[in-house]
Amino acid sequence: MTDAEIEITADLVRDLLQEQHPDLAGLAIREVAGGWGNQMWRLGDELAVRMQRMDSTPELQLKERRWLPVLAPHLPLPVPTPVRFGEPSERFPKHWTVMTWVPGEPLDHGTISRGAHAADTLAAFLQALHVEAPAEAPIATDRGAHPRNCTGGFDNFFQAVALDDIAADVRAVWDDAVAAQAWEGPPVWVHGDLHPANVVVSDGTLSGIVDFGDMFAGDPAWDLAAAWVLLPAGTASRFFEMYAHADEAAIRRARGLAAMKSLFLMLMGQNGDRGLPGGKPHWGPAGRAALDRVLKGV
Repeated sequence: MTDAEIEITADLVRDLLQEQHPDLAGLAIREVAGGWGNQMWRLGDELAVRMQRMDSTPELQLKERRWLPVLAPHLPLPVPTPVRFGEPSERFPKHWTVMTWVPGEPLDHGTISRGAHAADTLAAFLQALHVEAPAEAPIATDRGAHPRNCTGGFDNFFQAVALDDIAADVRAVWDDAVAAQAWEGPPVWVHGDLHPANVVVSDGTLSGIVDFGDMFAGDPAWDLAAAWVLLPAGTASRFFEMYAHADEAAIRRARGLAAMKSLFLMLMGQNGDRGLPGGKPHWGPAGRAALDRVLKGV
């Protein structure tokens, strides 16, 4: 049995806690649906255990351990903050981390009904996050580049998803992003993976941001794409007005990246419909709705 095939159960989580953090072993343990690279388990009411599963290296968890405690105090929404470290052992040869639980429902299973409030909330969060990163901050290897350097990934998604009559319009949005001026400011902190499964909602609006494993220092346009990927139709303009730091080139790059992220969600939906590993059937409609918002512009 390979490491990736180790079955992660409540008993395993409890055994690991008993070995390394016995004062937490008596708390209730409940599996959290979803997750691919990592599997989440609720631990009591206020904590969660993040178990490395399909991620081939511990880099993403170690990145969260290093930087979330630095960023969290300055952010206006709850984010998961590491409180205990679990180290590889004979029982489980991978990393695991006890983190604070961010209450709410993942957006891919919920809805935003208070669009203006959500736009303002997301803008305030990204204003606080997008500050100049220190020299030792992580640099992305598979994201964070100008759209012109991501055409291979876009083309793969574009060709894999049946777009029919909107294909030319989607291509035009991407080409416009590729032609946009590059980010010229200092590298800022970027979440890097804002999509409906990585934010939580309550009372009809955004209430928390999770999964910072892909965070990096770079172009904020990668997060600004969330104006279309996360927010309801008609609220992107309000978001950019409240964010106030995105010039025309940044908005063009962000819109193209939002198109690519929407195609990714649609492809994950297709994979789910086909029963492929990691596929998410309910992401397909979310991706198509996001793509429709992208095509309508700001």
